[in-house]
Amino acid sequence: MAFLGSFDICASGMSAQRLRMDIAAENIANIDTTRTEAGGPYRRKDVLFQSYGENSFQEAMRNASRGQGFTSRHAGVRVSAIIEDTREMKLVYNPEHPDADADGYVTLPNVDLLKETVDSMSATRSYEANVTALNAMKLMAQKALEIGK
Repeated sequence: MAFLGSFDICASGMSAQRLRMDIAAENIANIDTTRTEAGGPYRRKDVLFQSYGENSFQEAMRNASRGQGFTSRHAGVRVSAIIEDTREMKLVYNPEHPDADADGYVTLPNVDLLKETVDSMSATRSYEANVTALNAMKLMAQKALEIGK
């Protein structure tokens, strides 16, 4: 039933991309946060994906070239980690700010609004692609059931 495994693959992709959109939204929401519970400014977060399943991509390609098709029922993508970006923070001169240092500089988060916008747009498009694939498989299953009538 490799066909049914395709639904699992799309569902895992949709779940992973939804989390990626959530993290981008969190980064944007904290673009001006200079003080966190851990102390210091907010650090940008990023999502790392990892494929999982019984077959690697190379094995799947080899099987497809031999006409064997996709054999893994449990495959897809998952979030392996949510990491903090290690890039340097931004320093802005603002002596009136409550978090300014002795020289009048405020350390701001390393969040770039343009990058977060592009990341969220990319995640949205990837999510939509998974939805389209899921709908296509659902339609194929419906048509296959109609053949038996």
